[in-house]
Amino acid sequence: MDTKTPKQIVNLLNEYIIGQDEAKKSVAIALYNRYRRTQLPKKMQKDITPKNLLMAGPTGVGKTEIARRLADIVDAPFVKVEATKFTEVGYVGRDVESMVRDLVNKAVQMEEKEQFERVKPQATKEANKQLVRLLVPGIKHENRQNQMQQMQDMMSMLMGGKNPEDESNDDQHEEVNDKIRNQRLTVAEQLDKGLLEDRTVTIEVEQAPKVNPMGDMMGQMGIDMSSLLNSLTPKKKIKRTLPVRDAREVLVQEQSRKMIDYDSLYQRAIERTTNNGIIFIDEIDKITAGNKNSSGEVSREGVQRDILPIAEGSTVQTKYGPVSTDHILFIAAGAFAESKPSDLIPELQGRFPIRVELNALSKDDFVKILKDPENSLLKQYIALLKADGIKLIFTQEAVEKIAEIAFNVNQGTDNIGARRLSTILEKLLEDVLYEGPDMEMGEITITESYVEEKLSDIITNKDLTKFIL
Repeated sequence: MDTKTPKQIVNLLNEYIIGQDEAKKSVAIALYNRYRRTQLPKKMQKDITPKNLLMAGPTGVGKTEIARRLADIVDAPFVKVEATKFTEVGYVGRDVESMVRDLVNKAVQMEEKEQFERVKPQATKEANKQLVRLLVPGIKHENRQNQMQQMQDMMSMLMGGKNPEDESNDDQHEEVNDKIRNQRLTVAEQLDKGLLEDRTVTIEVEQAPKVNPMGDMMGQMGIDMSSLLNSLTPKKKIKRTLPVRDAREVLVQEQSRKMIDYDSLYQRAIERTTNNGIIFIDEIDKITAGNKNSSGEVSREGVQRDILPIAEGSTVQTKYGPVSTDHILFIAAGAFAESKPSDLIPELQGRFPIRVELNALSKDDFVKILKDPENSLLKQYIALLKADGIKLIFTQEAVEKIAEIAFNVNQGTDNIGARRLSTILEKLLEDVLYEGPDMEMGEITITESYVEEKLSDIITNKDLTKFIL
């Protein structure tokens, strides 16, 4: 884990999230405690479990964003799940253990990406060699492999031997004379100089496996049915004609997979999941016994009891191997508008000892959200219109007016937090975004009067506000 102090973590979170200082401080401490634990004797490490967090606050105030950015800061596997998507054991639906399997899948993707970067130089070199052979093919000879040999190769593959396709090489069935060698040397030199990037080439690639619903069900039980079937059936290949630059990327991916030891990769992914994984359980307030909407539905309390052993620490079977949840950090969140954290079953409350309440956003918060964060909403729209050659400018008065409207609409209708800004900005800039590609103006300034002109009718008409904003 990339070791950053709690203060450094909070400072990085401040670049993306406005306010909510208490929540940022709590998650930063919980995260740094992981590093502290690794510095202790092994015997003591086992007894120190993560202090899971329960965040309560209105929608759109930053609960999910805090958890997601936290995972990015320390490069940890992260998944977000909705508690309402799970059903009690015995009912049709997703079981709670699937959140751990999703987390391992994320860790595998992260490990694979890192390994691909490590072998990329060598994989690119091999891909270029392959491109040279495809651009300047040799003189083909018929491969006279009899049926008996094909059957022997297939039996060898089923018994765990090498796939005959892996050992096949076009050079074994083609003749390369001096003329072809010289042409290949010339093409290789041109490839290195980037002179053939737009030239098309036909390559053979493995056909993408089709989605198998049964495989997904087996995957929820920790069985990798797709890999099992793939090992028993020969790999199907299809031909694709692509520009050299795109073909190289495909071949680099193919070569990289051959260079990586996936058994050790899966083991590292499991360790990464166990020690650094973060699971964010949203809408946990919707499965409380105090929620009036739960009557007549699958037992929500049963879902809580199913989540309990996962958050407490247990072993979940995945297609990559068993995964312990003892040191995975769980962050639960909910609006708790119609219920309260004490409505959760006592055992589950005890598994989330750190409670953080996030505050509703003020007008000043909206102003900061519009302008301050990295890639804020205003920066996004300015960048989008810059693509049309238009310089978009917002006056300070206009920004404050947008923030005031967002705050007032949230107070008068449902409070959806910062998400209200996206709705208002989209309506405000509707004409500019539509006319933008055909405009010849080099600069457009959004003023307070323009904001009032575009939105005043909607704001004063409460019925329109409910439907449009």
